[in-house]
Amino acid sequence: MKITRLTTFIVPPRWCFLKIETDAGLVGWGEPVLEGRAHAVAAMVEEMADALVGRDPRHIEDLWTVLYRGAFYRGGGIHMSALAGIDQALWDIKGKDAGLSVAQMLGGPVRDRIRVYSWIGGDRPADTAAAARSAVARGFTAVKMNGTEELQYVDSHAKVERCLENVAAVREAVGPHVGIGVDFHGRVHKPMAKVLLKELAPYKLMFVEEPVLSEHHEALRELAHVADGTPLALGERLYSRWDFKRVLSEGYVDIIQPDPSHAGGITETRKIAAMAEAYDVALALHCPLGPIALAANLQLDGICYNAFIQEQSLGIHYNASNDLLDYVHNREVFDYRDGMVAIPQAPGLGIEVNEDYVRERAAVGHRWRNPVWRHADGSFAEW
Repeated sequence: MKITRLTTFIVPPRWCFLKIETDAGLVGWGEPVLEGRAHAVAAMVEEMADALVGRDPRHIEDLWTVLYRGAFYRGGGIHMSALAGIDQALWDIKGKDAGLSVAQMLGGPVRDRIRVYSWIGGDRPADTAAAARSAVARGFTAVKMNGTEELQYVDSHAKVERCLENVAAVREAVGPHVGIGVDFHGRVHKPMAKVLLKELAPYKLMFVEEPVLSEHHEALRELAHVADGTPLALGERLYSRWDFKRVLSEGYVDIIQPDPSHAGGITETRKIAAMAEAYDVALALHCPLGPIALAANLQLDGICYNAFIQEQSLGIHYNASNDLLDYVHNREVFDYRDGMVAIPQAPGLGIEVNEDYVRERAAVGHRWRNPVWRHADGSFAEW
């Protein structure tokens, strides 16, 4: 079997899909995207195609090694996201060829379902609390919210109080036993992170995500001491096992959140997860993306012992023009029950992509960009 063609599709709301074709008639799908840089990732996929066409798609480890190490300049969001989508599609082909799901190909699942959480916003207490109650009513046992608006290095306690009001409203709405993840989104610098983590401790949070940007991972040493037992999570902006090596070796992160559409795909993310397991660190894969990405995440959740919860984007605010289920035929594969979703069992990634609709929406495309925020003094603010 040989690879014959790679085709990318830029589709709403902010995704990029990849189809890899073979001379055996088998095709594989992946989701190579970096939010806000979809066209750049698609261009990287096109460049990488030179090393793929004519090769056997089942030789995944060798192809991955060539696509990573064969680039003199390697790593980073664009390169690793393009490699991620290619890797997902190769595993999809290999599984279809063998008649097995990716999880079965990789040794068989350690679980048949995984807990998922629902995004509930975080801007206004009343709205966020109502969204939390709605999520719990739909069977979710965990939710995640934004913690705060933009913050200066040292900001007012009024903003701290607004964060506490939001979290308090959600905790009151859902009771003591529903998991609440609070995402600082890299908006918070170390001085304010110390204040917020201390104040949030009484709400018994499931985790605080990106308490500081990943490039400031050394600050986790200080933050862990003031978090009073609140687990600290990060990793969506780390792209390889070499990026995670620094963070894990320092010992202050409790949960890692690699994204299999950014961190080199299934092949690399599995290695990252195994590294984390060796440090007794939990895995909560990042995935505010489309159905192909989620399917790849779930295959990994099936085989990674330290996975405990899965992000998913059904109904998230980004998905105004299209949502997850629009692009697949077998919508039931993402049927959430009792706050959990089953690991897909069909061959490959376990989903049937609606290619006709993908092509229809690719004619529309997108040019999604994240907002650019500024502080009251006019200086740039992290979004």
